[in-house]
This record gives sequence, structure tokens and C-alpha cells, in this order.
Amino acid sequence: MSAQKIQLEALQKIRQHMQHGFALPTSENQPRSWSSSSNEAELPEPDSLSDLGDLFTFGGSMAEPTHAPNSRGEWFISTANPGAVLMKLPGLTLKPAVRLVGYLHRQPEAGIGVIWAVPEPLSTTAHLEKALAASSDRAHPPRPEGAFANLMEAVQGDRTPASFIIASLLQRELREFGRLGKACNWSHHRLISAPPAQMQWQWQVEPPKDLSPKVRVFPDGRAVIEFFSCRVVPPITLFQHLDQYPSTHYGAAVSDRAIAVAKRA
Repeated sequence: MSAQKIQLEALQKIRQHMQHGFALPTSENQPRSWSSSSNEAELPEPDSLSDLGDLFTFGGSMAEPTHAPNSRGEWFISTANPGAVLMKLPGLTLKPAVRLVGYLHRQPEAGIGVIWAVPEPLSTTAHLEKALAASSDRAHPPRPEGAFANLMEAVQGDRTPASFIIASLLQRELREFGRLGKACNWSHHRLISAPPAQMQWQWQVEPPKDLSPKVRVFPDGRAVIEFFSCRVVPPITLFQHLDQYPSTHYGAAVSDRAIAVAKRA
């Protein structure tokens, strides 16, 4: 069975839709945290109703812990709705009665995030806040009650060739949620169908003849997808992405392999 090629331009547009949907408001990307030693006279003068709302968010004793957006390295619940991205993805959708919820961790010039799939009854703020008490630091993100072990178990689709490669992009964008600064990874990758011609490449494998995105669906429902990207920050590197899907769900065995490095001038 031959592999089916997928247009790179279509995948680039779908990825842009995902990135736009996962974008965070400034109040969560770069939250303002006022020092616990601040007093009422030191609070900044609000310039707008939005700023005035921030004052109420930080209301009460400034020494009290808060789960509001902060840059002090304390996890907080994101107001973003990651599940909304799936509403317009061709071939994929979120399973009924399931929600995607996100947590963020912010420090000056740095940040990470995590997304979980949870049953709808367990997605209330009260349930999500319980997980914050058990998360102590950046390395131990909150995990809400009932969270799926594999986020992609919350995704269902029509099992078409396009749905598999879109699922591969989706799970990488989900992993990149909330990342800032040095924590960024996938956001530095650009989808390609040929090695950028302006660079000289030192190949670590036999150069592939065709770098276009491809999908192969087997008669038993399993699928294999292959696509390539170029990481555009040093060391500039070409990657092969090879994901294998079982016949029953969209949780793939993922492989990201560096295959060439740009030679230094």
C-alpha cells in the first residue's frame, strides 16, 4: 500500500490555526506579581478598567497566597479553553463530556504550561484548584482528579489519512502550550518539504529523496505518518518525525529524530 502525500501548505495553515487558538492573554503570559512587602500606597495607578480588575484579582492581604496569574513561580489555572481549537480541525474532535484544562507556571523571562483532559464533571474550578495544593514546584505540575494518562485519549476522529497527520501536529502543539523563553521547543520548528537551500547540511543519515508529509493507513486501521521540520534556532537542524498510530485511538508512538545539522560558515 502506497503512502498518501499531504500538501504542506494545508498543514501550515492548520498549524497556524492551532497556534492562534492556544495563544494566551498577556495577563497570563506575562502576569504582574506585586511584592508581598507592598502596601496600599505602593499599588500602581490603574490606567484602564482592565487594570482595575487586576487590583481586585490581587485584593485582600498581599501576603496571602493566591492562585491568580503570577510570575512568582506558583502554578495557576489558565482561563484558556484549549478544546476550542478542535472545533475547527478537519477529521478530529474532542470526545463528548470531556474538557481540556490548562495550568501555567511563570517566572521572570521563563514559563511552562501543561494541559490535561478530564471528565466534564471534574473540570470545575473547585476540582482544578485542589490539584494546585499538591504541586510544589516547576518540576511537579498539578494533575487534576480524573485526568487522562494520555491526553490524546480524549481525541476521536474519522480515521482518514489527513486526521492522523493533523493529530501529530496537535499533540506537539499541546506539549508546547504555555512555554516561554528557553522552555520553547516545537515553536522553533518550521514544517518543510525540502531542505532549505541556503544552508549547507551535514547529514547524519542517508538524505531522504522526498521530504513531503506522508501518511500510510493499513487495512487493519493502523497508520504511520512521516513529516519533516527545520529547527531555526542554533544548532539549526533538520528533523524527521515518524508517528505510529494503533487501530483503536489517536495516541501515537512518537519519534522525533535529528537527521542533518547546518554546517557553520
